[in-house]
Amino acid sequence: MGLSATALGLLLGACDNPQDVLLETQHPEVISPNDINSSAGALALYTGALGRLRTSLNGGNNNQETIWNFTGLMTDEIKSGDTFLERNNADQRSTQPNDGVMASTYSSVQTSRGRSRDAINALKQYAASETVKIAEMYFEMGFMEMTLGQDFCNGIPLGETVAGVPQYTQPLTNDEVFASAIARFDSGLVALGSDASTAATNIRYALLIAKGRALVDRGQFAAAATAVATVPTSYIYEITYSQTTQSNEWWQMSLTTKRYTVGDSFDIAGVIKNAIPFATLKDPRVKVGGTGAGTRAFDTATPFVSFDNFNREDAAPLVSGLDARLIEAEAKLQTSGTDIAGAFTILNALRAAPPRLSGSLVPAAMPALTAPASLSAAQDVFFREKALWQFGRGERLSDLRRLVRQYGRAADTVYPSGPFHKNGVYGPNLSFPVPDAEKSNPNFKGCLDTKA
Repeated sequence: MGLSATALGLLLGACDNPQDVLLETQHPEVISPNDINSSAGALALYTGALGRLRTSLNGGNNNQETIWNFTGLMTDEIKSGDTFLERNNADQRSTQPNDGVMASTYSSVQTSRGRSRDAINALKQYAASETVKIAEMYFEMGFMEMTLGQDFCNGIPLGETVAGVPQYTQPLTNDEVFASAIARFDSGLVALGSDASTAATNIRYALLIAKGRALVDRGQFAAAATAVATVPTSYIYEITYSQTTQSNEWWQMSLTTKRYTVGDSFDIAGVIKNAIPFATLKDPRVKVGGTGAGTRAFDTATPFVSFDNFNREDAAPLVSGLDARLIEAEAKLQTSGTDIAGAFTILNALRAAPPRLSGSLVPAAMPALTAPASLSAAQDVFFREKALWQFGRGERLSDLRRLVRQYGRAADTVYPSGPFHKNGVYGPNLSFPVPDAEKSNPNFKGCLDTKA
């Protein structure tokens, strides 16, 4: 409750120079425990956690990419047009555990996970009636754990800090990390209970989609389709940007600085095996520009094609009803007897009435696809469609890994392979290594393995 004008005047009257007191720096770098041990403090932690979510996924600013951007480099979505060794190594699939940029992206995801956990604990203690916000923080925490499992090698610790003391865990397999993420999503659904308000319904949809995605990561396709069945296609949970907070990092790294160029199936080194020709396909789901003759990226050598789906302040979908429909379509390609026709009915419905993909992009309608006769061909088309629908949203690396892990395909038939455009050939990485910085945990000695 605020002070009245009379009370404020009495307080200032006791000081020799009230103006000096008002203008004096009051240790802004120090936040004491008492500052957050209240309802207002808990809500501040919640707001801060949401900001950290944006920072961790696609809002680094100052030419500092985050996890969506770095995984785009490792896949066929994005190519490095930069001079930084770390970006070139990610593009070449040769990132090492001591890589500084990779360590920063990993740390940012783990930090976001920790911030959401802190917010959950504070909200439960000081603002227990804020069940929607509690559920949203479970969504964020689970999403960060799912991201770790999708993008990093087997052997991820999920520790936490309690009262300033690190609580170390044993390294976990990716599947164990996905199981932990699903448990967070379930906790969020429990927190919402039977609340049917608009706010609760919006977070419930986000939790269900994220749970569905984690179930797909575990190969539980039927359960995933069941989880997302009630989510409308039009639903979007977005990360927002502004010039006073953070810019959309795709705008920063591609349109503004030309450090990233859209990937293609060929470049100056020749054909890139397994890559989708995102830059030259002219698909309405991936807007490209900057392709004038002689246009070069930041390194002055790599041909430049800009990624134009996002302007500086355009929101980016974190989860959406589109994801729900893709989960359902993939499940139909996994069911006993395999429902190829059913899967393509879903895919063609999306093409006929495309949902919004970003703050400003609603693709034009596209012709229907013809369903292939063979399951393998149908899966090929599905993952190509999925890559185009979800371009730039951090899903492509997980899908490449799943094609190896769940579909039994050889890595050299899935990942970009062959000559690399900055000399040499593509490397062997199927995921990012957990960084050496994690070795402060005495239980962590490095990746358990580097399998998909």
